[in-house]
Amino acid sequence: MNTATRLLKGLPLLLLSPIFISLTFLALLVADLLFLLAGRKRPRNDTRPNTDSASVVIPNWNGKDLMEKYLPSVVKALKGHPNNEVIVVDNGSTDGSVAFLRQHFPTVRVIALPHNLGFGGGSNTGFREAKNDIVVLLNSDMRVAEDFLRPLLDAFHDESVFAAACQIFFSDPKKVREETGLTQCWWDNGRLGARHRIDDEIGDIYPCFYPGGGSSAFDRRKFLELGAFDHLLRPFYLEDTDLGMLAWKRGWKVYYQPKSHVWHEHRGTIGRTHSRDYIQNIIQKNFLLFLWKNTHEWKRMSIHFLRSWADAFFSYLAGPSPERTNLNALWRAFRQLPGAIVSRWRARSLATVSDTEAFRRPLGGYFYDRFGRHSANPQQLNVLFLSPYPICPPIHGGGVFMHGTTNALASRTRLHVIAVLDEEWQIEQHDPLTAISATAHYLVRPDVQQFGFGAISPYAVREFANADLDWIIHRTMYLEKVDVLQLEYTNMGQYAGDYHNIVNAVFEHDVYFQSIGRGLGQPGAPLRKASAFFEYLRAIRFELNMLERMDHIQVCSLENRNYLLSFLPQLGSKMDATLRAGIDTSSYRRHTEPREPFTMLFLGSFRHIPNQEALDWFAKYVLPLVVERCPQAKLVIVGSDPPPRHSLPANDVNIEIRGFVEDVQEPLRRYSVFVCPILSGSGVRVKLLEAFCAGIPVVSTVIGAEGLSEQDGEVCYLTDDPRQFADRILHLFEHPEAAGRMMEKAHEYVTTERDIVRMTERLVDAYRTVLATKRSKR
Repeated sequence: MNTATRLLKGLPLLLLSPIFISLTFLALLVADLLFLLAGRKRPRNDTRPNTDSASVVIPNWNGKDLMEKYLPSVVKALKGHPNNEVIVVDNGSTDGSVAFLRQHFPTVRVIALPHNLGFGGGSNTGFREAKNDIVVLLNSDMRVAEDFLRPLLDAFHDESVFAAACQIFFSDPKKVREETGLTQCWWDNGRLGARHRIDDEIGDIYPCFYPGGGSSAFDRRKFLELGAFDHLLRPFYLEDTDLGMLAWKRGWKVYYQPKSHVWHEHRGTIGRTHSRDYIQNIIQKNFLLFLWKNTHEWKRMSIHFLRSWADAFFSYLAGPSPERTNLNALWRAFRQLPGAIVSRWRARSLATVSDTEAFRRPLGGYFYDRFGRHSANPQQLNVLFLSPYPICPPIHGGGVFMHGTTNALASRTRLHVIAVLDEEWQIEQHDPLTAISATAHYLVRPDVQQFGFGAISPYAVREFANADLDWIIHRTMYLEKVDVLQLEYTNMGQYAGDYHNIVNAVFEHDVYFQSIGRGLGQPGAPLRKASAFFEYLRAIRFELNMLERMDHIQVCSLENRNYLLSFLPQLGSKMDATLRAGIDTSSYRRHTEPREPFTMLFLGSFRHIPNQEALDWFAKYVLPLVVERCPQAKLVIVGSDPPPRHSLPANDVNIEIRGFVEDVQEPLRRYSVFVCPILSGSGVRVKLLEAFCAGIPVVSTVIGAEGLSEQDGEVCYLTDDPRQFADRILHLFEHPEAAGRMMEKAHEYVTTERDIVRMTERLVDAYRTVLATKRSKR
């Protein structure tokens, strides 16, 4: 009955909602066209404020008990300078607050208003009355540390700083810190996302999106220039977020100052005087008005209106939620449309940067890129190395490449590593890498299923889309003054930025869409193949767009390079001869001693689908032909996550599953022939480089040896035919001297062309060349 009543009650608004959404869209569009014709931009004339002293403004409404408890800490903290002042703006209290303050706090300046102007109105009055350049705005239920003021004032180090936010704690340490002062906002596909972050790694000023209205210091002149707290957002909420957006779009900066400590008691009056439903409707209404005022890119606005109506319709069916707007909020916002148009006009006149740029600048990486000092030729490069997979121990091909590269980079650059792990215990395995890196951070990937029906980004990309990872990347770029962002694998390409002074570099361990495309030719269920084809379309779209954003692209082989250039010839200048598929050849010993006869080694991580397909093909079509002529032959399977025994042919005599081994060199020196029956995928197989270096002869498919050999019998045998594959294995069993000659050539090739130390030296040279070119253009 409650649901039916709610649906009937909301039906009129549902029917009217397309009308007032359309009217809002048209009204804002006409206003923007008129601004383009007749509007004027307000010039900036920034000056650095005097930071010797400050005015503290505290709005109060019936908070005598709060004043009695928390005001003494503020008065005490401001005794350090004679020009400091405390102003309490009383919003028409009826509890005797004014008389109490004048009697017990004679040094506090009390401004008694006849009516309640709300938090924003009372605060604006205090700003206008303040005598200092810096105004600290505090809630009435805020206790401050005795030394909280000086760090705030120090944050105003140049003329472009608008505000600095305190670090907020709760007196009760058991309470979840829902607000910290370290604010973050983002565009969430038509909505505004907002949150506070807890980050103990940040020990000094750091950019944030907005200054909390009850716990921040402001440049008074800039505050008034922006129009102060906007009456549009009455009676409460999002006034401070609005100011943050205006400030960033004005070209100013907002900081979080973790050295300035305050404690919020959360005993405010809003929750005591208004119902929860009313508060939620006001919040949702103000989120809409915020975007109508501050979003000036019409692509975003179009998405916003579609999303808003869809959210409102879903809320009508399923009930209201704090996560989405509703019909009541839309109606309340529509009734304030004239005021929104006036505020939008003013916001446009103040803006000097775009919406996109304003969302970017509070992020650490973008802030450092836009405002930091950059040398075209730094003495030591700061390289941030981002991996989607564990690097230690190097149990898969990509892990070997990354392990070798990070070891070589650590002695040639100031290396910062961020790696995504599967389990908590893997962090300890990375202790050797942490020891040689300037900084290292490891994020354990949450086990969350990514819903991707209809998504246009590939699954492999969505799988690693993580807001916490993005935060760590930007924090590291800001704190460590990163010059080069080195992204490993296609899926990490989503974290490249539109940087002016930082190099985006990516290593295509394989060409992802090529790898999927090759797999489409393999047998499989129709539904699975249809899904793979859709992933291929998403992958080719994402990968080619991502590569165009890069400054430097590394590949495994010239074949990969030429394949990509066939789609995007303009990438040629970004893909020099810098190859990344190599191993530390000095750590491998070539073994010439006798090997265990009639044995074949299959090596690889079986989390990698091409390895699963390759083993299945070999066991079904090649191994029986080998055993037919050599009954004592044995296939040894080595690698992490091996397939269950029952999934392979019922041949207990000729197949041995060893699984993961600590030292891969042991099986490489023990067995007779290395097999690489890869049928799909892309890139260079590290297993072949290791085999070449260890002196074990190789039989491979053409794709398996791609980028390493094109001529059968030169450094390895090449064939895609099952019978010929078996013949090559048997030939090596019977003629070890032929294997010896071939492996001499293979060893010479890998040590001269695929040594990771030499490759990394060339990589660092490429970094410097690209960085100098990019920064000199600025």
